[in-house]
Amino acid sequence: MMRSLYSGVAGLKTHQTRMDVIGNNIANVNTTAYKSSSMTFSELMSQTTQKASGANATTGVGGTNAKQIGLGVKAGAINTAITTQGSAQSTGNPFDIMITGDNFFVVSNGSENFFTRDGSFYVDGAGNLAMTSTGYNVMGWGVDETTGNIKQDTVTALRIMSAANMTYPPEATTQANISGILDENDKDVTSANGKTVNLNFFDARGYSYTAKFTFKQSGEPNTNVYSMELTKLLDSTGAEIDISALDFGNRTQQKMETKVTLNTDAYKWDGKVLKTKDGTTEVANLADIFNQDGSLITPQDDAAAQKQQKALDAIAKAYGYEGSTDEFLNLYITSTENKDKQLTIQDLLGNMMAGKTTDVLPADGSAITMEGRYFEGTTVVFNKDTAKLESVGGSTTNLGINAAFSQLGGNFSDITIDLSECTNYDNKGTSTIGATSGDLDGPGTGCGRRLGDMIGVSIQKDGMIYASYDNGMTKLLGQIATAAFANASGLEKEGDNLYSATLNSGEFDGIGVDITAGGGYMSTGQLEMSNVDLSSEFTEMITTQRGFQANSRIITVSDTLLEELTNLKR
Repeated sequence: MMRSLYSGVAGLKTHQTRMDVIGNNIANVNTTAYKSSSMTFSELMSQTTQKASGANATTGVGGTNAKQIGLGVKAGAINTAITTQGSAQSTGNPFDIMITGDNFFVVSNGSENFFTRDGSFYVDGAGNLAMTSTGYNVMGWGVDETTGNIKQDTVTALRIMSAANMTYPPEATTQANISGILDENDKDVTSANGKTVNLNFFDARGYSYTAKFTFKQSGEPNTNVYSMELTKLLDSTGAEIDISALDFGNRTQQKMETKVTLNTDAYKWDGKVLKTKDGTTEVANLADIFNQDGSLITPQDDAAAQKQQKALDAIAKAYGYEGSTDEFLNLYITSTENKDKQLTIQDLLGNMMAGKTTDVLPADGSAITMEGRYFEGTTVVFNKDTAKLESVGGSTTNLGINAAFSQLGGNFSDITIDLSECTNYDNKGTSTIGATSGDLDGPGTGCGRRLGDMIGVSIQKDGMIYASYDNGMTKLLGQIATAAFANASGLEKEGDNLYSATLNSGEFDGIGVDITAGGGYMSTGQLEMSNVDLSSEFTEMITTQRGFQANSRIITVSDTLLEELTNLKR
């Protein structure tokens, strides 16, 4: 009778333990990544009053079973449904991460690694990715500086927002391409100024510049032949940079008839002096430009150079080439004295200074037809039948040109310009030709860039963390490592949604695994919810209540029996 009392007590205690488990599950129904527990019962022990006996063949008596009286119940096991996936909860926070699969995040308090399914992370003041609840650092793998790839070694804290990661270094432009249609009927192409194409590029310090290239069409019958020259180089403020020391192509002839006439409505020559029409104001004096023999004066100082240039600019303006002095001076015509020699306008002006009467620039306002021009650059030739690019600078294999900007010094780099995708199709008088930094395969290779500031961080399904920058670049910052265990149910709960490894779970090797190796993946902007099923918990609570109630009745009835026993003495 006393045995039933103790069995009832054991039943009450065991059912109370089960109720504690159920209560804890319900309490954590909204805990991030909480894994529900369940309890199983097992009998405590049995008292054997008679052992089992076997059959006796001699006497013909059969065997008997053992007589055993159970002494109660105990908690057999408390299991955690650690591998059961919880539902996803959308948060919109890019640092909230949910694992799909059986892996765990690895976090550290600085001295010990723990494991968790709670992916509620943030970036702390030191730039480390950490748990919002405990501040423990999220562990992962860094980037090998040599290869730029993830180096899977002993896990370390992921410091994704270090000073080095906040910016992306600049890079000089080394490649560019000019492509599109150069329509021979485009008015810009056939004009004296030509068709201008701008190329924006960067130096090694990230400063931006604009190079202005000009395409000019040759005269009949060579309308498929164009000159290409670098006319200006501007910095980011629009200030012009001196490119006189820069070699772009070679000094080349281009045939194109051009009539040059003095504007007699505003100017007139008085011997070697250009004056206003009324003769009262001297505009330019050839003596400031040339020696007596007609050779160009070499200025001894800046003042003399400026005076010489001012006179040349004034003469160019008088002949309709204001702002294009070099273009004006490099127009050429065949000499009347030597048919094998071409004379530029600079030569004609020099002859005027030397007092010659032939091969000089007309001073009376009559027109002189120049046969062509000299320019520093290259010649671009299109096939007349296919309108595709045929040669650049005489080469039919290398359809490009090198812009030797490094000759300017500083942080400039040479830029290889590819023209292979240029065409000479008819586009109803509209050219689409344009310049882009980078090669034809895309803007990535050799395009250069300015200094970039970090504007965002993204985490991929495999845990790789990338930073994006406002110069269009991305950078791999690291990868979140995960831990996988042979028996995840063997992990020990440490509170704060953390687990630690035990002998029964298997040890953590300190390196971890890529989550995709086991078919899992990470989702950002989501958290894993508790996997507690309230309907199951309420059902278990009812059966537990009934079990507790029944065990209490054992004690009540046993007490009544004892009371009847004590009443026998009456």
